[in-house]
Amino acid sequence: MLTYNELIELREKLINNEISIEQAKELYGNDLKEGKRSWHTKDWKNRKAEIIKDKCEICSSTEVLTLQHLSHPKKFADYLLEVKRTYAKNQINSNPEIEISVFRKYALEKYDYLPIPLCPNCRNKNPSERVRKMPKYRCTDCKCEFDEPVYIEVNELISLFYKNVDAIEVQDKCFVSKKWRNQHNLSSVKYWFLRENATEINAEKIEKEAFLLYLNDNIKYLSFEDTITTCKKCASSYDLFNMELCPKCKTNYKSIEFKTCFDCLPEEQQKFVLASREFAKQMRDINKRLDID
Repeated sequence: MLTYNELIELREKLINNEISIEQAKELYGNDLKEGKRSWHTKDWKNRKAEIIKDKCEICSSTEVLTLQHLSHPKKFADYLLEVKRTYAKNQINSNPEIEISVFRKYALEKYDYLPIPLCPNCRNKNPSERVRKMPKYRCTDCKCEFDEPVYIEVNELISLFYKNVDAIEVQDKCFVSKKWRNQHNLSSVKYWFLRENATEINAEKIEKEAFLLYLNDNIKYLSFEDTITTCKKCASSYDLFNMELCPKCKTNYKSIEFKTCFDCLPEEQQKFVLASREFAKQMRDINKRLDID
């Protein structure tokens, strides 16, 4: 595993184009894999000894002290996704022209078209399908009865989309992704076309930007910038349960989202909390009796 200073050096070389993104990732090596334990390294232990305080900054205990990080690095894949979205947004905002034939080819290659059934008389969507009575369909709008609905052909629908992206006919999610089987309308299909196109064109830039963000995150983590000295109990409460010692009574632990523990709340707020808990309990009991998840 690279040391703190080695990571900084690697980042500078990548920024200054002294090495390629492929070389940088190779030098970083297995650190990209999740599960690496930086706090087991000699570099970590030596630098930790220089800044750790002599007592817990939360409860003032002096037993089994450690450095508690208040933030943690994200995964490289998370940054990669963020950067891809940014490039896709820029591509969309630039209003690029897409040839209709290119877009049609993409839509038919990537999606299955499952058109919405229409009434042949008034073109109302999703006429009622009858199980026993004939004709099989009845329009809920114009009351027309018929055996077979009509459908908009995919080429006609795409042509409508190119004429008016806000047309009511093109809002339906009738394109089903062949890979993930999720449903999209044509605006969504266009978004994914532009995103994939932007990702393909800017693949190296995206990879480099995401990797630099990932390096910055890990360098910040290794710098101990966002840390406090805590005892083992306070550290585990924070990490495992998002709990910290109440700053008012210094006795009870509270959720990090609240200012104080329950006992330190004013009486009126305590009543409100208890009433809210009781209401939530009653709703859970009702849902359980009604077999509602």
